[in-house]
Amino acid sequence: MSTIGIKPDPQVTKFLTILLADEFVLYMKTRNAHWNVEGPDFGTMHIFFETQYNELATIVDETAERLRKLDHYAPASLTEYLKLTHLTEHKLEKTDSMTFIKALLEDHESIIIHIREQLKKLEDSLDKGTEDFITGLLEQHEKTAWMLRAHLK
Repeated sequence: MSTIGIKPDPQVTKFLTILLADEFVLYMKTRNAHWNVEGPDFGTMHIFFETQYNELATIVDETAERLRKLDHYAPASLTEYLKLTHLTEHKLEKTDSMTFIKALLEDHESIIIHIREQLKKLEDSLDKGTEDFITGLLEQHEKTAWMLRAHLK
């Protein structure tokens, strides 16, 4: 029994562990965009990416804390994250905002799909707190994806 009164489901903690890795990798990729974006829209995009990585930093922290609430240890090394994530790391050929936006949008959409698949499984569990937490993350990723997609029109 966890400290919050439910028996942790190994499938739930596995999903949260992978999600934590995905969120951290996306956080770093967004930091990369913030640090390395170039072009005439530099100032605007530098701030735009900063807002996004700050939001992701909160998501990373809250995801790790959700794991701890379930009495499961959160992975906390780059080596572990790279083994767990389903996102891919690649060096972008360009450093303009549109290149970064396309890459980040792809990752947000990948996380959205992964979360939706897992939510179906969570609906059957007794862990309504994690289900609610994950639904909130889904909504945040959907909003960010919408904002990124709007730049591409």
